[in-house]
Amino acid sequence: MTIGFDADSGPVLWLFAAFVVTFVVTRVIVRLIRAGKGPFRDAAIGGVHVHHHVYGIFLILLAGLAEFVYRPGPPWVQVLAGVFGAGAALTLDEFALWLHLDDVYWTEEGRKSVDVVLAASLVGLLLVLGARPFDDAAGEGRIAFAVTAAVNLVFSVVAVLKGKSSSGVIGLVISLVAIVAAMRLAKPGSLWARKRYPSGSRKLERSRARFPPDRRSRWARVADRLAGAPVKKKAQR
Repeated sequence: MTIGFDADSGPVLWLFAAFVVTFVVTRVIVRLIRAGKGPFRDAAIGGVHVHHHVYGIFLILLAGLAEFVYRPGPPWVQVLAGVFGAGAALTLDEFALWLHLDDVYWTEEGRKSVDVVLAASLVGLLLVLGARPFDDAAGEGRIAFAVTAAVNLVFSVVAVLKGKSSSGVIGLVISLVAIVAAMRLAKPGSLWARKRYPSGSRKLERSRARFPPDRRSRWARVADRLAGAPVKKKAQR
């Protein structure tokens, strides 16, 4: 993987900027709605609350269709990149909703949306800087690259299974993050812990001690600053 600005960073920069700006603006608006301040209100059609990931899906589809059909050059390719980035932000901001198939936006489960957005933002920043983890390698290096990418993917998947989704996503670009997360204890509620940490085992006890229910990590505190503190029970917005 190499890092450095190149000609391909233009559309990626527009995508990344639109993604970050849209996420920040969206979170400001929904927090104002939650607090009952400002002119903003929930969108509804026929009494049905229209979540903003619906708009995001349409923007992604629009940008993708236009890119595949017209293959535009500058400046329209940058415009489409911006539209795609905005749509991605609206969609990922409600990642927890379409993962759980329930409106968990303001609950602890809703933190998954913020985790995914922050991880995606870091990946986007690295792409803007020219990081291309899946660039094709020439000659004999192709085999080494394929093996390295496969091993890195395994560590990332293990990290996700251990309940460390953010580290798993970031680890796709920064291998060390995935490796460290995969080697450490799984969170007690994760799929890895449920399958590999039997009830009463030493590992499960260590996991519960390491990740108590009321523990707030630094990452969680950052998420709270961005998205507002979660509530214990589901709150409609």
